[in-house]
This record gives sequence, structure tokens and C-alpha cells, in this order.
Amino acid sequence: MSAAIWRALPGPWPLRLLVAVALVAGAAYLLVFHVYPWIMQEWFPTPDPVLDAAIASPAPHLPASSPSMLPASTEDLP
Repeated sequence: MSAAIWRALPGPWPLRLLVAVALVAGAAYLLVFHVYPWIMQEWFPTPDPVLDAAIASPAPHLPASSPSMLPASTEDLP
């Protein structure tokens, strides 16, 4: 099959090599960035436990830091 593709490419062998490398790179790009992620989303969904826990029980309201927790001045800092 690769011999038939090689014969179908135009030009001398350096141009054929360049076109063949570009075709392989384009196919790899399409597979890695478009086809494989789509397959993983459609047929292999991964549950996110963080999102499931956040939906099940919302985070409790955290109080703002009180002034007593802050240093009175910069002299109190080490």
C-alpha cells in the first residue's frame, strides 16, 4: 500500500518525501487532537469525584478572617 501511495505522489523523491512526511504529520495531528479525545469523551467518560462531591454537598460557608487573627502591626512579624 505504501508503494502505491509513493508512486501516486508527484515530483522527484525529495518532494515525495516532504509530501509523505507532511501527510503523516497531518494524520497524526488529526488523530491525537481530534479523533482520540472525541473517542475518549464518547465511549470512556471519566467521572470527576471532585465535581460529584461538590454537587452532592455544597461547601460550607467559611467565615472571613477576623481582625484578631491578623498582626496588630508589622513589628509583630518576625
